[in-house]
Amino acid sequence: MGVKLIKIAVVYFMIGITFGLYMSAFHVFDLATVHVHVNLLGWMSLSIAGIIYILVPALGKTTAAKIHFWLHNIGLPVMMISIAGGILGWGEVFFPIATIGGALTVIGIFFFGYNILKNLSSGTN
Repeated sequence: MGVKLIKIAVVYFMIGITFGLYMSAFHVFDLATVHVHVNLLGWMSLSIAGIIYILVPALGKTTAAKIHFWLHNIGLPVMMISIAGGILGWGEVFFPIATIGGALTVIGIFFFGYNILKNLSSGTN
C-alpha cells in the first residue's frame, strides 16, 4: 500500500506543479485553490501516508488503509476537477459536486486517522 500511495502522490505532484507553472507563465491565478489542494492533499498527504505504511507495513494491510486509499483517490480528483469547473464558469453544479468529492476525501482521511490511532503502537513494525 505504501508504494502505491507514493507513486500516486508523485502523479498529484506533477499535476500540481504543472498548474503552478501554468499560473506563473500566463499570470492566471484563478486555479490557485486547485494547485494548493492537489499539492497538499495529493502530493504531501499521500506521500506521508505512503511512508508511514512502508515504515509500518502492518498498517498498510488493514481494511482502513484500503478504504483510505480508495476514498482519497476518488474524492480528490472529483473535488479538484469540480472546483476547477466552478471557477472556470462551467456551471454552478460543480460546487456541490466538489463538496461531495471533498466529503469522500475527508472520510478517507478519517479512515487513515482511525488506522493510525487504533493500530499504531510503539512496538508495531
